[in-house]
Amino acid sequence: MFLGVALVVSTLFISCDKDDDDTMNDQTYTTTGNANGTQMSPSNTSTSTGTLTGTYNARTNVWQYNISWSNLSATAGLVQVYGPAGMGVNGTLLFPLSITTPGVSGSASGSITLTDAQETALLANNTYYTVSSTTYPSGEIRGQVTATVN
Repeated sequence: MFLGVALVVSTLFISCDKDDDDTMNDQTYTTTGNANGTQMSPSNTSTSTGTLTGTYNARTNVWQYNISWSNLSATAGLVQVYGPAGMGVNGTLLFPLSITTPGVSGSASGSITLTDAQETALLANNTYYTVSSTTYPSGEIRGQVTATVN
């Protein structure tokens, strides 16, 4: 009988343990990044610029992004995210993003669920995005993505 009571009491203590040991998973982050041709590696002479704003939820692994660009030399063909790579270093393709407003000035917005490796690169500020055109098929502009804890 004593063994049964001990088992019930220990189960209650374990069941009532508040699961707040992993507060990192409840974190949200603001993501930003300005893009231009000089950040490409190698750099180019494009006068185009771009801006990224977004949020990342570490609990759900969902990254919500808004990227806009203006003054590309030709209509945007691809928007892609690369990493892990710091500023000026080329990374590997992590994933493409959908263009929502095509043109020499346009945008890409939406959300994507990141893998654990992609999350690690994003939160370490080791990802960047490129916007490509027919003039610069490897990327006309590049912007390093910075994640800041909210």
